[in-house]
Order: sequence, then structure tokens, then C-alpha cells
Amino acid sequence: MAAEKELYIGLDVGGTSVKMGLFDAEGELLGQGSVPTPPLINAEGYTAVTEGISKLLDVASEQTDLVRGIGLAIPCPVPADGVIRMQANIQINAPGLEAALKRHCPNATVRFENDANAAAMGELWVGTARGHRSFVFVTIGTGVGGGIVIDGHVVGGVMGAGGEIGHLCMNPEEERSCGCGGKGHLEQYASATGIVTSYRAACEERGREPVALDGPSDSRSVFAAAKDGDEAAWAAIDTMCDYLGRALALIADVVDPEAFILGGGTSNSSDLFLDRLEAGYRRYAIPVTQDTPIEIASLGNEAGIYGAAYVALQSAEER
Repeated sequence: MAAEKELYIGLDVGGTSVKMGLFDAEGELLGQGSVPTPPLINAEGYTAVTEGISKLLDVASEQTDLVRGIGLAIPCPVPADGVIRMQANIQINAPGLEAALKRHCPNATVRFENDANAAAMGELWVGTARGHRSFVFVTIGTGVGGGIVIDGHVVGGVMGAGGEIGHLCMNPEEERSCGCGGKGHLEQYASATGIVTSYRAACEERGREPVALDGPSDSRSVFAAAKDGDEAAWAAIDTMCDYLGRALALIADVVDPEAFILGGGTSNSSDLFLDRLEAGYRRYAIPVTQDTPIEIASLGNEAGIYGAAYVALQSAEER
């Protein structure tokens, strides 16, 4: 007799939309959808999500009783006890949402995970990190996030701060403040915002105007300027690579991963900076870790739904 089909749903909860993916146990994407992100604090918000799930299943001609797990990638730390104490860009009542999802899909286990950690698990399941048992995922966008995977499981930590590599203090002499209130954090130099800030400073030092920038995190224009031979743009890229290379070398001293995997929007310009980043990493790494590869993630913006589904699958298997 054939084994009953098992389905898993990954929800990537962002500030503007909840992206949804329906998967089988092998990681094949069976369907996608999204709903605008409501305040996830009451029945109205929960219903918007469960109705989105119903539509996702209907389009794929699947039934709710086959759903064995629902994972949610959310933009905040998820402590070991599951009690979410800090929220950013979303309003969420996790116990209420979990109860609503379980009522809607009664055979499913529900698991919350930090969005960067979930993206790391997506890359482990079917992306660049497939086949690795340990790696460090680094997502470079408006900020810098990370996910540390050891023996096939993401390291969240007691307070959910595991993988918050963007807040490593890399320059204690810095006077500017990070978004978290600290100073001299990696995010201030290696994020898209940090690249733009370094570029503006390099232009000022050279007494020239920067290229037109579409906002404080428009690193894409900085990379385009570098392609055109802009020395200030290359200086900003070198600053990013120096700080990020040193941070990865410090992380390697603690984790010693099989690989570093770079994701996020900035990784799309890796053809311009990867060689420089690898050189920066080797400059700071101890000899035994100097050859740790730095690879580029493959799932792009879909990593969150894949990873959320995968952590749900892991939870279902452990139940």
C-alpha cells in the first residue's frame, strides 16, 4: 500500500506580504501564493492567512488533512522557548496565529523561525548548501543577517540571537550608531546601506559628487559605478570586503563551517566583489580555515518559503 502523501507549507512573513509555498517531503514546490500582510494579532488577521492557505491548496488540488507541517519565517528573533519578545516591521501574536493554523490544518505541526535562519535552511534543503552538514549563511541586503547550521539544524540560541552576525562589533572606535543602537557593527559597513554610506564618504574625501542614488541602500548603483571605473565606488566595495572578510574569519574560528553561503540582494553583484572578499577572508583567517569556500546562494527571494517548510518538516519528524 502506498504511503500517504505528506505536504508542507512555508510562509515567509514580510512587512508587506506573506509569501506562501506548498511543498512535498522531497522539497518540490507544488504551488505558490501570497496575501498582503495583515496585523497578525486577531481573528481577522489569522483568517487572511488561512484563507490564503486554502486558496493555495485548492489551486494545487490538495486537501488540508495532508498538511503535516506549517513553518513561518518571521523578521524577528525566535527564542528557544518559542515566546517572541521582540518584533520588527510586523505585528504578530504567535500563540493566536499558531492556534488558528492548527485549527485550519489539524494534522500539521507549526514552527516559527527567524527569516534569515529559515533562508539558511532553504539553501540546505534544495539550494547551494545541499549536501553540507554545517555552513554559515550570510544575507546581505538593507542590513546583514545570518544563519548558522550545525549538523543539519539551525542554531537559534536561547534568546533567538544565534546568527545575528550583522551586529558583531567590528570597529569599537566608530561614532555612528547602528540601527540597533550599538556602534561599529558589521552591518554599518557590509550591508547595502553600509556600502552607500562608505561610497558617499569616499566621494567626499575625493571632493566629487556621487552618482545618482535611489535611496540610502541603493548599492546597485554603487556597483554599476564601479563597473564604470568609479574609484570611490571601488573604495566602498573594498571597505565592505575588508570588514566582511574579517567577520567571516572570526566566525570560522568559532564554527569552522564547511562553507559560507552568501544570499540577499547584494549577492547578485558577487561577480564584482567575490574575489576581493575571498582575499580579505584569507588575509584574516588562520591557516587551517583559509580554504573554506565562499559560495553564492541559489534560491533568491524564495529561500524563506523553502526554509520555513523545511523546519516544519523537521518538527513533524521529531514530533
